[in-house]
Amino acid sequence: MEIVDDKALILRTRNPHKYSIIPKHKIVETHGDGSSSVAVYWGLDEARVLRNLGVKNVPSPITRRYDWPGRYIPMAHQKETGAFLTMYRRAFVFSEPGTGKTLSALWAADYLMKLGKVRRVLVLCPLSIMHSAWMGDINSSIIHRSAVIAHHPQAARRIEMIQHDYEIVITNYEGLNLIAEEVVADGRFDLVIVDEANAYKTPTTRRWKALNSILTPNTYLWMMTGTPASQSPVDAYGLAKLVNPDGVPKFFTAWRDMVMNKVTVFKWAAKADAKERVFEALQPAIRFTKEQCLDLPPVITMTREVPMTPQQKKYYELLKDRMLVQAAGETITAVNAAAGVSKLLQISCGAAYTDTKEVVEFDSAPRLAVLEEILEETDRKVIIFALFRSTIDTINRHLTKKGIANECIHGDITPSKRGQTINRFQTEEQPRVLVMQPAASAHGITLTAADTVVFYGPLMSVEQYIQCCARADRKGQTAEKVTVIHIEGSPIEKRMFKALAGKVSDNSLLTEMFDIEIKS
Repeated sequence: MEIVDDKALILRTRNPHKYSIIPKHKIVETHGDGSSSVAVYWGLDEARVLRNLGVKNVPSPITRRYDWPGRYIPMAHQKETGAFLTMYRRAFVFSEPGTGKTLSALWAADYLMKLGKVRRVLVLCPLSIMHSAWMGDINSSIIHRSAVIAHHPQAARRIEMIQHDYEIVITNYEGLNLIAEEVVADGRFDLVIVDEANAYKTPTTRRWKALNSILTPNTYLWMMTGTPASQSPVDAYGLAKLVNPDGVPKFFTAWRDMVMNKVTVFKWAAKADAKERVFEALQPAIRFTKEQCLDLPPVITMTREVPMTPQQKKYYELLKDRMLVQAAGETITAVNAAAGVSKLLQISCGAAYTDTKEVVEFDSAPRLAVLEEILEETDRKVIIFALFRSTIDTINRHLTKKGIANECIHGDITPSKRGQTINRFQTEEQPRVLVMQPAASAHGITLTAADTVVFYGPLMSVEQYIQCCARADRKGQTAEKVTVIHIEGSPIEKRMFKALAGKVSDNSLLTEMFDIEIKS
């Protein structure tokens, strides 16, 4: 296959007449061996028809006719992903976290919008990444497109955002339930992009039914997740029903019987060929691992934003008022600054100490929900660093309640018990999650069984932050890349994570954070 002047594809074939269904085609040469060279106009529709005719490796015109706008130069795998998406009305992207799936999808969507094939785009994603991942990437790439985050406590306000002519609308999974009827009534949402698509693995849920209700036979649907059917082969059913319904039986029980064996009344085990059946069902799909993306940095840092609850906001502001009074006419030392900053961080993470060392818990359900999302997105082990003992206890109770095997390391755990816990984490299947206090575990510990490091909130030491990241990113790590995730919600958390990444000195970190916070 040859591309001529970025306008035509030259194909050599013994059956040139099969291309007659393409209006813009021409037989340009007949060869002595009985084959012919056929020129076909290189448009997106023509490329799709050629693919359907069985022509292999037909390139999408986006590879030569798109300028890939924005501040970032697309990597080779991102261009290939974008090209793949433009060739399919419904498709999966199973690339690992940190490989740039979001930008690939945005570029592909922008290209289809330029061609007039897509008028409006609806993005469904976890609440925590609406701003940091999706709106952030829009602002650094296709900034010429108008976009809005349709999230508000009042459903009427969300509906108003749909009624405006924003080209890209971003909302969370549950938010779709509130606006689905308006999306259908609008009739212009030609493309739906679903991030962390595992949230739609069960067809009986409200969120699955809401998504299905807005789809038409002509709707583009791109579903993205790095861990498809990671828990069980049956999880592929809901995803396939949306993208490739012909690839699975009509009813869930038939699919379960295809991929699982019934061991006891309550126990099922995957069949030997389950992996192959899942692969066939979840098509068309493209996947890149971190190992394949050689131009990616060794450690990927990601941000997950989480809203503060009304209760947290109330006491956060009360504490700021107290800090302001404390600062009036006084010289704030690093010690005083540390105390104030510490209290703000405790409230942000959901549990604060009183002056008498009692623990006051705050509603932190959104932050815990984000933590669950992160754990669902990887099938490997995870380290969670939390600065305060009260926060560690909260996380431990929540994960245990959810049936997620976890153990904790903090100042009250003896060295011998810490060693036993670390050995289990490194060598045994359980625990899957290790919740750690940085001061008790930041140095000299190897935790390469994990490839994901989560900071439940920022730390108060740059050196400690660097050491925590190095627990997984060190010799013995079999994964090609380590992912570091910041969970942030309050203003001070956002500033502190930025300062930690900039590696400022510890003293200036605390005093500057204190000063900026009371003046904000």
